[in-house]
Amino acid sequence: MSTLLLALLASVASLAYGVFLIWGVLKKSPGDEKMVAIQKAIQEGAAAYLGRQNKTVLWVGIPAALVMWKALGFPIAVGFVVGAVASAVAGYIGMMVAVRANARVANEAKLGLKRAFAMGFKGGAVTGFFVVGLALLSLTLFYWWSGDVKALIGLGFGASLISIFARLGGGIFTKGADVGADLVGKVEHGIPEDDPRNPAVVADLVGDNVSDCAGMAADVFETYVVSALSVMLLGSLLFGNNPAIVEFPLFIGALGVFASIIGSLFVRLTKGIMAALYKGLGATAVILVGLFYWATRSMTIGEINSMGLFWALLIGIVVTALMVLVTDYYTSKSFSPVKKIAKASTTGHGTNIIAGLAVSMESTALPVLVIAGAMFFAYSIAGLYGIALATMSMLSLTGLILAIDSFGPITDNAGGIAEMSGLPKEVREHTDALDAVGNTTKAVTKGYAIASAGLAAMVLFAAYTQELSEFGRTVVFELSDIRVLIGLFVGGMMPYLFGSLAMQSVGKAAGAVVDEVRRQFKEIPGIMSGHAKPDYSTAVDIVTRAALREMIMPALIPIAAPVLVGFILGPEALGGLLVGVIVTGLFVAISMTSGGAAWDNAKKYIEDGNYGGKGSDAHKAAVTGDTVGDPYKDTAGPAINPMIKVANIVALLIARFL
Repeated sequence: MSTLLLALLASVASLAYGVFLIWGVLKKSPGDEKMVAIQKAIQEGAAAYLGRQNKTVLWVGIPAALVMWKALGFPIAVGFVVGAVASAVAGYIGMMVAVRANARVANEAKLGLKRAFAMGFKGGAVTGFFVVGLALLSLTLFYWWSGDVKALIGLGFGASLISIFARLGGGIFTKGADVGADLVGKVEHGIPEDDPRNPAVVADLVGDNVSDCAGMAADVFETYVVSALSVMLLGSLLFGNNPAIVEFPLFIGALGVFASIIGSLFVRLTKGIMAALYKGLGATAVILVGLFYWATRSMTIGEINSMGLFWALLIGIVVTALMVLVTDYYTSKSFSPVKKIAKASTTGHGTNIIAGLAVSMESTALPVLVIAGAMFFAYSIAGLYGIALATMSMLSLTGLILAIDSFGPITDNAGGIAEMSGLPKEVREHTDALDAVGNTTKAVTKGYAIASAGLAAMVLFAAYTQELSEFGRTVVFELSDIRVLIGLFVGGMMPYLFGSLAMQSVGKAAGAVVDEVRRQFKEIPGIMSGHAKPDYSTAVDIVTRAALREMIMPALIPIAAPVLVGFILGPEALGGLLVGVIVTGLFVAISMTSGGAAWDNAKKYIEDGNYGGKGSDAHKAAVTGDTVGDPYKDTAGPAINPMIKVANIVALLIARFL
């Protein structure tokens, strides 16, 4: 069987398994009339936002497609459209299943923790397998049609553009609503999280889906596509346009699909919730090790023998495992970093912020050492192509990783529905247990996505240098060259400017929500007593408009900066920019995502009854820390991931003109 046919079969299998999981979700009852009404409100809000977001992106996407058609040719323009549409579809399907799964998780929680857990994972797995299936299908069919590996760059750019808008827009939406709801509801009025009396509660629940489901799906779709095409492109540049070498990453992706489907069957709640999820991930990894050995046992690429290929692929599996463990350590309630932040909350808001920032910065050290070690060993074994294979190996676990991630917002929403519909205390205890783990899973998968983005970006940078050589430009990147230094500084600045704009956007959106919630509490008598119903739709509309307005400017930074630097200062400066954005982007993204999750779980640790529990001074300080951490972990940090790759892809697109 040819590689392309196997990849096509695997992508269809992934999509078919996703459809089977959808059937398993929808056949369960969403609960009583009140639960169905809340779910419908979340569903309608999420669909309305995503529709308006995609219409906004069209104003950028259509001119971009026309420019690429004129400047780069029809195949690249078609690839751009295919990548953008497939990314949007992946996000939409994942989100729409998630908003239907949340009420069903809450309803299953009436029957026990195991039933609720199974439903939460099943709903999350839909997103995981649909994203992988669509990504592999897009790559395979487009390459089959075009026969040109360089045309795949257009596919990656389309996916990246959707991803950065989805991450930014969804992140601004969810955290604007979340922060606004917490500041007035929890802090000023002392009402619980997800209390139906809070006018921003529906907007908060909608935000979880548009950010952590649709946004994450688009992000991982883009990561998968860009990583795969970077390996395919580098293989063609290093070893000639040999179909067997160019298509090898698709073969690895196909093996990952089959391993992930089998691995998902091992996810069963027996001891701990996290242990159950890790069981499936571990089974997938073990299966993949065997498949990788089988796939490479008689294969040689250039001077790289079969064992060199196998060890490079194995490094990717090891990096994934280590990133999961390290991120879990810094973000889980079970370990000292989160407990330190919780303890610091007992002495006030300021000490909570100091402790959270310290953990945020510390959390970069081990992941960066893991990534650096992986690059060293992979390069030692198989050169640049070894780093590329390690990256693709990481992506072979995407189905399970994304399933674990999407588990988080589904269980979070389930807890909200349980609270809003007045379900018994024991039901909320089950959903709270799932939600606490879900917060860690979201952080873990973000760490994985950032690590794979870092490795993929290095591969893209290598492809950029190789492509310059293809066009007759021999470029040496030396620190003694002022152009390289300027590029380094500009690239190093970009993640900070990007993150700043994203954080400010959340602040503006949250401020508008705070004003609206205060207005409703003041002007609508009976909300606090429960005799009057808040106007949920106004808060949803406020954060929708804020997200769509504020996401444009940051998203243009990784597009405009490489173009300006490349054409004004030349390819040397552009190379420096790429290195700068990769290095600082990696640090900023890890710091924000891990630190934000640690702040959030420190709050939850106190809510479990530690240091005075809910309503204590320590809890109030922890809420403040969580308010800072929310845009860290769910807006700015994750959006830096696609931002890094957008900059590198733009460099590849314009290399021929420099």
